[in-house]
Amino acid sequence: MAEPVPDVTAEVRTANERFYAAIETGDLDAMQALWVDDEACVCVHPGAVPVRGPGAIGRSWALLMAGTAYLQFVLTDVEVSLREDVATVTCTENVLTAEEGGHLDPFAAGQVVSTNVFVLTAEGWRLWVRHASPVLSAIDDEQ
Repeated sequence: MAEPVPDVTAEVRTANERFYAAIETGDLDAMQALWVDDEACVCVHPGAVPVRGPGAIGRSWALLMAGTAYLQFVLTDVEVSLREDVATVTCTENVLTAEEGGHLDPFAAGQVVSTNVFVLTAEGWRLWVRHASPVLSAIDDEQ
């Protein structure tokens, strides 16, 4: 397979960065604008069942954003793959989060691995599929 064209790879990386920025800032309008307007789109939040269609996906992000006081992502192992008008971005999300409620130690950290699938539309790269899974254990180098 040919190497991805650098400009296109950069466009996909930028779309992916906008996705995480929308989550961190709680910008639901930006989040909804990132998704393709297609009932076939699907989002799997960590530990949850698939959410299908732009309306349901938008509502799921609204609930997540409303229930989280602070959310920050440090992405590692970011890989972009391209095939014509479809791109995948895989990465590890190192997540720092806090909930409302005045706990003594309100911050929690964790890791999630995700695959974000983008399609090229007339408006640019848009999310079509997202699947995120929590990392529950360390990888053993001997396995």
